[in-house]
Amino acid sequence: MTEKACSLTTPDSEEEIELPLYEGSLGPMGLDISQLYNQKGIFTYDPGYVSTGSCNSKITFVDGKKGILLYRGYPVKQLAEHSNFLEVAYLLLNGELPTKQLLEEFTLSINQHKMLHNGMLDFFQGFRHDAHPMAMLLAAVGSMSSHYHDTMGSNDVRAGETFVHRIVAKIPTIAAAAYKITKEESFVQPNMSLGYCENVLHMFFSLSDKPSTIDPLAAKALDLLFILHADHEQNCSTSTVRMAGSSGTNPYSAIAAGISALWGPAHGGANEAVLKMLEEIGHSANIKKYIAKAKDKDDAFRLMGFGHRVYKNFDPRAKIIREMCHQLLQKNDNKNAPLFELALELEEVALKDEYFIEKNLYPNVDFYSGIIYRALGIPASMLTVMFAIARTVGWAAHWKEMMKDGHVRISRPRQLYTGPKKRDFVMLDERV
Repeated sequence: MTEKACSLTTPDSEEEIELPLYEGSLGPMGLDISQLYNQKGIFTYDPGYVSTGSCNSKITFVDGKKGILLYRGYPVKQLAEHSNFLEVAYLLLNGELPTKQLLEEFTLSINQHKMLHNGMLDFFQGFRHDAHPMAMLLAAVGSMSSHYHDTMGSNDVRAGETFVHRIVAKIPTIAAAAYKITKEESFVQPNMSLGYCENVLHMFFSLSDKPSTIDPLAAKALDLLFILHADHEQNCSTSTVRMAGSSGTNPYSAIAAGISALWGPAHGGANEAVLKMLEEIGHSANIKKYIAKAKDKDDAFRLMGFGHRVYKNFDPRAKIIREMCHQLLQKNDNKNAPLFELALELEEVALKDEYFIEKNLYPNVDFYSGIIYRALGIPASMLTVMFAIARTVGWAAHWKEMMKDGHVRISRPRQLYTGPKKRDFVMLDERV
C-alpha cells in the first residue's frame, strides 16, 4: 500500500493533525484514524461501520457500484463457469489456484475429515426434533473445541491448517445431522467416494437402508450456490468471526460466532424470507398490489431479495443463479416452476418501476437462491444452514489471514454516549 496523508483541523484547535491515507490494489483509499483519539480526544461516528475499514485483506474484492466480485482477483463468474467449490475453497484459503496435484491432496484431506466424533453424534440426540437447524449447527460447531484439542492453538501454523480442513470437511456432516434430527430419520454417514456437493445431497436424502440417486444437475446447482456464497468481503458474519478471533479465542468459537450473526434474517435468512414473500404474493395478478405496498413507507411489507448494502448495481451473483434456475426447473419441470415464473415477473415489473430504479434496488443473490434450494428439496428451515456450509470457507480464510497478521489488535469499537450525566445514588426509601 502506498501512503499519502490528509490534514484535519478540529473546531477547538487550529493545529492540524496528519492522518495517513492508504491506497490498496483496488477500490477506494482508506484514511487511518487510529491515532485520532489519542491526539485529539475525538473519534469517528459510523453506525454499522459502513464507512470504516477494520482490516486489510487480500481475499475478496467487491465494487458495489460496478457490480464486481473478485475472489483473490478472479471474477466470480469465471470461477462459477470453470471451477468447482473445493477448487474455489483452496483458492480462498491459500491465495492461488491449485495445481492438479495440490487439488488432489486438498480433496483427500477434506475427505479424511468428513466423519464426526461419536460424541458429537450423541450430542445431537439431545435436541428436540423441532429445534431449528441453525441452533443445532451453532451448538455443534461450538462443541468442536471440546473434541479437537490439537487445533486449539491460534498461533500454531500446522494446527491452523488442520482446523481449516477439519471445519470445511465437517460442516456439511453437521448440517446433515441437524437435518436428519428435524426429519426424525437416522443419520447417514458421509460417502468418501463422492464429491463435496454430491456427498451433501447423499447425506441429506439417503435413508440408512436406501442410498439416494444423485442428480448431476442438482449437484452442479449446489456447487454453484456454494461458490457464490463462499465469501463476500467484510460482511456482518465475517466481521464477527474476525472480531471474536481478535480476542484469541479458539477458532471453533470464532466460527460459531459467525454462525450466530448469519442466523439473522437481514443476513443469512434473507433467501428464506424471499420464499415466504413469493408465497404471500401467490399469483402474478397480485404483483402490482405488493409493489405498491413495498413503496408505502407506512406499510410493514418489504420486497425481499431486492437491493444490497454494498451493490448499487445488479448483484453479479444473481445473474449467474438466474441462469441455473432456468436449467434446473426446465429439466425437472417440477412444482416450483410457478414460483420461479412469479419471481421472474416480479423482477421484470420492479425493474421498470421508477421507484426501484431511482433507489438502485436490483435483485440480489438471495432472490433466486431460495428457489434453487426448494427445487433441490431443501426445506426453508435449512436455507441459512446451507449458506453457512458455503460461507465457512470464507470465515476460515479470514480467520487464517488474521492469524498470520502480526498487527492484529483486539476489536474495541467506541461509542457516542447519550445516557444520563453523572448523578448521585438515591437510597431506596427516598426514591419517588
